[in-house]
Amino acid sequence: MAASKKKALITGVTGQDGSYLVELLLEKGYEVHGFARRKTKDIPGVVLHFGDLADGAALRQALKESEPAEVYNLGAQSHVGASFLDPVHTTRVTYEPLLTILEHARGTGMRIYQASSSEMFGDAPPPQNERSPFQPRSPYAIAKVAAHHLVRMHRDAYSTFAVGGILMNHESERRPPAFVTRKITKGVARVFRGETTELVLGNLDARRDWSHASDMVRGMWLMLQQETPRDYVLASGSSHSVQDFVEAAFAAANEITGSNRAWRDYVKTDPRFLRPAEVPYLLGNATRACEELGWRPEVNFEGLVRRMVAWDLNVSR
Repeated sequence: MAASKKKALITGVTGQDGSYLVELLLEKGYEVHGFARRKTKDIPGVVLHFGDLADGAALRQALKESEPAEVYNLGAQSHVGASFLDPVHTTRVTYEPLLTILEHARGTGMRIYQASSSEMFGDAPPPQNERSPFQPRSPYAIAKVAAHHLVRMHRDAYSTFAVGGILMNHESERRPPAFVTRKITKGVARVFRGETTELVLGNLDARRDWSHASDMVRGMWLMLQQETPRDYVLASGSSHSVQDFVEAAFAAANEITGSNRAWRDYVKTDPRFLRPAEVPYLLGNATRACEELGWRPEVNFEGLVRRMVAWDLNVSR
């Protein structure tokens, strides 16, 4: 008789990270379950359970029906700017689903991955690692800090196998256009197709440590395969400004199309796109993950930007 497949449940299964994680887990032979809104279309290879993140009863039912060995809690209102507009909803869907999962997991042996965020570091001095202070500067980041501490509490109080993955910014061609990196690459594609003459952005000086999402989900999985649960920072170890991303995007588009367009001729800034409180400089130190998980990113900054620009030039309209 064939051995049963290991089961995993993913909240936020329809998001960027969820899509890459689904592919990874299916490749590894998992039976993959996803928690999603009712309007979600079928996802090949995934058993869907429907409900809203704010609906604890629906999430508990999904946990009961799927009986997962691993839970990846990726779901949240993850747009930092939007969290200032609706902090109550952001806090609720960022914190409460994790509490539901952890309470359900007590004494079951279930392993839980919590998607913590580099935004929790706020304006803490770089480079940031697992021992850096949390100095959050948005409702989203504050909710993530609370959830991160909840993971630690359950780990210490109930011996739950729960980990917080503190991931530096990670992007891909699947990133929604509301996020600045995809806004840039889609905007650059529109410039090079002659559809617009300007790309309007906010703060060009903010610095981030960017990696590709496919590298990050590999790290998520590795965290849940360890003997002892620990929190890990995943990062490329290099930091670039938003302006650097813009320059790299124009350079990639010039190379792909054989053009010679200067980014300064098209990019404008508008204070409407500034956050009420900015996070100035994120730079991660992933030494613990490299040494204990054997994890390293495979896509560098230039490769990430080029992949996104190439996708938007050829596919996105």
